[in-house]
Amino acid sequence: QQRVAGRDRGRGRLPALMARLCLHSPDGGPRSARAPKIYTRTGDGGFSSTFTGERRPKDDRIFEALGTTDELSSAIGLASEFGSEKGHAFVEQLHKVQCMLQDVGSNIATPLSSAREAHLKRTSFSEKPVLELEQWIDKYSEQLPPLRAFILPSGGKSSAALHFSRAVCRRAERCVVPLVQAGEADPNVAKYLNRLSDYLFVLARYAAMKEGKEEKIYIKSEP
Repeated sequence: QQRVAGRDRGRGRLPALMARLCLHSPDGGPRSARAPKIYTRTGDGGFSSTFTGERRPKDDRIFEALGTTDELSSAIGLASEFGSEKGHAFVEQLHKVQCMLQDVGSNIATPLSSAREAHLKRTSFSEKPVLELEQWIDKYSEQLPPLRAFILPSGGKSSAALHFSRAVCRRAERCVVPLVQAGEADPNVAKYLNRLSDYLFVLARYAAMKEGKEEKIYIKSEP
C-alpha cells in the first residue's frame, strides 16, 4: 500500500517491500531466484498515483511536496552521518525525525478530497510529534549561549549539514502550506515542519558548541 502513495518519493522503502512480496510464493514457501524489479513503467507518461488511487501529473503540488519531504529526509540522513562520526547522541532523534517524515509523506499523499475513511485512519497525523519537537527545542536551547547576531551556516560539518537540512525543511513547509490551506493535508503536518526547522537550527548551534567549532556571524559590508 505504501508503494502506491507517491510512487516517486518512496524509493527508500520500496526495495524491502518488493523483496518481501517476491521472495515467497502464494503458498507461503520460498520463491527461487527471482530478483525484485524496482521499476514499474507506470510513471513513464508523466503521471503518478496518490495513496487514494488518483492519477495526477508528476508536477502536481502534491508530488512537489512529497519530493521535497524526501529531499529533507535525505539531507537529515547526511547530517546524521556527520553527527555519528562525532559521537553525538542526538542522531537517535534524527532517525526518529526521518521516520516521522515518512508519516508526513503518507499524509501528503492522501489528499482529503479523494480520501475514504480507511485512508484517513492509516495516514492521520497528530499533534503529539509537534509537542515532542518543542520539548527537544527547549532542552537544547537551555544549553546554548544567547543569540546576539545573525548566524551563517557554519560550525563544522555536523552543524553546517543541519543548517542545510533546516533550509530544505523551510522549503518543504512552503510546499505543504498551500495543501493545508486547500484542505488537502492535515494542519499538523505544516506545524511539524515549522517546528522541525526550529529544531534543526537549535541543533546546529548545539552541534557546533559540543564540537568546539566557531559559528560564523553576519558582518555587514561597508558601503
